[in-house]
Amino acid sequence: MSGNPTSREESFLVRGGTRLSGEISVAGAKNSVLKLMAVALMAEGRTTLTNCPSISDVPAMADVLRHLGCTVEISGDTVVIDTPAEPGHIADDKAAQRLRASVCILGPLVGRHHRAVIAMPGGDAIGSRPLNWHQNGLNRLGARTRMDHGRLVAEATELRGASYELSFPSVGATETFVTAAVLAKGTSVLKNAAREPEIVDICDLLNEMGAQISGAGTSTITIRGVDELTPVSHRVVGDRIVAATWAMGAVMTRGDVTVTGIDPMFIHVVLENLRAVGADVETGPDHIRVRQEGRPRARDIRTLPFPGFPTDLQPMAIALASVSEGVSVVTENLFEARFRFVEEMVRMGVDAETDGHHAKIVGRERLDSATVWASDIRAGAGLVLAGMCADDVTEVCEVFHIDRGYSDFVGNVRSLGGDIERVPIHR
Repeated sequence: MSGNPTSREESFLVRGGTRLSGEISVAGAKNSVLKLMAVALMAEGRTTLTNCPSISDVPAMADVLRHLGCTVEISGDTVVIDTPAEPGHIADDKAAQRLRASVCILGPLVGRHHRAVIAMPGGDAIGSRPLNWHQNGLNRLGARTRMDHGRLVAEATELRGASYELSFPSVGATETFVTAAVLAKGTSVLKNAAREPEIVDICDLLNEMGAQISGAGTSTITIRGVDELTPVSHRVVGDRIVAATWAMGAVMTRGDVTVTGIDPMFIHVVLENLRAVGADVETGPDHIRVRQEGRPRARDIRTLPFPGFPTDLQPMAIALASVSEGVSVVTENLFEARFRFVEEMVRMGVDAETDGHHAKIVGRERLDSATVWASDIRAGAGLVLAGMCADDVTEVCEVFHIDRGYSDFVGNVRSLGGDIERVPIHR
């Protein structure tokens, strides 16, 4: 699970004209496994996570934990984290700045040891994601937070249960408040909490470790503080964003793809939108099948917090609109910089324009091959799908982004019939 250390010097060549067809299984969710690794900081001993994805962000998160004194072993789809009795509380700046998910160590460290120092985290260039909601939640629990030379410093003498209402259902802020409140004295209530399946997965792990959390998956989460947690073994929930990527790829390429390892309810809104553009969608307890005959129809889509249409799938929605019949409007309600993807689609001959939170896309039968650049994980995947609908060979650059969120992306695309290869960048 080492990722591809040379992927900053590589690109993908995608030959158009193929269709995605076959069966594929998804691994655990990127948006869950990194947070679960951080939760391991809350209990001394060995925490074991299974069904972990083979993505480069996992060893990056392992480095963050190692700098705090943990031993981390990665073998296949299993990650074992051995947490010492007194882990460090100052995150390594370089390790933390490599990925946005490093902020998820904040709640566990403050909750267990009442102190944490982390650099402003890095990650995808998709827009502003401030830490003020994280700070406000910790402050309500009794911590003191401040910014000091580009680092967030949080300290507390003790944490006490409190009520806090988020002004927006932020996933990260929900995670920080819940993890910090687990070991606080008394009962805490978080209102307007994020409802994503990955939040439920984190709360499930915490409850298995001895926490008392109720309401995960709803807008109100109640946390009754406990004295300590014990390490356990836990299976990471399937990745709904990866599953939906293959489903949307099937529609774009007029293919037939079955995805296993995913609860269809996690992407219910996505599947309803695919039905609306003309796809035949079948679902089972842990799988979906998506088939498309003929050209998809245009469809307006707007991103919203779960259970709405995921912002992580906005690039795929734009790529789908680019080959659909008619005019589509895609509205981005979460991250302002995600429309950078539209500029790359224009390189591929798409008639598209943006205005604030809205992108208008006029679909065309076939896209133009071009050299394009991925600005984030999902934009990279969307460009590959667009390349499969182009007239010749499209080169997708900056593919290290894709490696951060998709296990064996090239191998999986090939297994479904796509024509793609990873090549060195010629300078």
